[in-house]
Amino acid sequence: MVSSAADPGTPTRTVRTHTDPRLLHAFVAVAEELHFTRAAARLYLAQQALSRDIRRLERELGAELFVRTTRQVALTADGERLLPYARRVLDAHAELAEAFDDPAARPLFVDLNTDGMTAARVLARARELAPACELMARFESGLTWAAEEILAGRLDVSFGRAAGLDPAVRARLGTQPVRYEPMAVLLPDEHPLAAREAVALGDLAGETVYAGAGNPRTTEWTDFARLLFAEWGIALAPPMPLAIGVAEFQRVMAKSRNPVLAVVDFPPLPGTVVRPLVRPVPLSPLLLVWRKGLRHPGLDALREAAALLGSEEGWMVRPEGSWLPGPDASLMLGSG
Repeated sequence: MVSSAADPGTPTRTVRTHTDPRLLHAFVAVAEELHFTRAAARLYLAQQALSRDIRRLERELGAELFVRTTRQVALTADGERLLPYARRVLDAHAELAEAFDDPAARPLFVDLNTDGMTAARVLARARELAPACELMARFESGLTWAAEEILAGRLDVSFGRAAGLDPAVRARLGTQPVRYEPMAVLLPDEHPLAAREAVALGDLAGETVYAGAGNPRTTEWTDFARLLFAEWGIALAPPMPLAIGVAEFQRVMAKSRNPVLAVVDFPPLPGTVVRPLVRPVPLSPLLLVWRKGLRHPGLDALREAAALLGSEEGWMVRPEGSWLPGPDASLMLGSG
């Protein structure tokens, strides 16, 4: 029978698996110099501190690493055995530090929600500003979902209505206003309002309009719609099956034939038209959102791109007489 315990009186060696890299640096310096004074100078340490680190490493490993005499320092057999391992560990630490010293070495994951809209234009400009960065687009739905993914580290940046997020979640996020997006309605071709160039909010009174009810990913958008609809007597369409992707969304909407709340840049689907909403113009507050503390040149490029496009195209000029809830207006002005 083989016992898992050592025989009485047999010395045991417990090797720590989390040895301080500083101790390995000290060991490698002495192993390469074979001289404590030179090794201490190389590490900008006092010789006494270096000797203390070597003794601590020897205690942790349960092995003598150097033979010291008045004339020379030499590696023991255990020291020779340790040296290649120590170098590999230190090389790995150096590679790790280098990877995180250069944030651009990893991709930045950017959720656009839907392609072809404002966020996609910001991303395209950011790629021009920072061609060395890998800015990877994602096409998921809803800032409520994206914010949780950002805080979990699975996503880096998104766009949307930040005022609709839980305050505890929003407190952990950085935001930058991007655009006061005019809102629109997506109408089936045969709808009586489809022939108009624009649709007044009052003309939707009594209509049932879809705004993502029941979709847990887009609660910030549905809550925004409730605020808008309540003022003009518009009914919020009941929950529909969660549709992922344009094709599925189109299929589900074709069944209900309800108008859909959207923004003016929303790409029309086959069998539908997009009409801007007026009298007043309701605004969708679009913000860039990221995890506080995130450092990445791709994020810097996105923020610069949003500011440049906003300046060039007047995205941050709020139309007179437009509609926007107070908390959203405050956040767009940077005071929320």
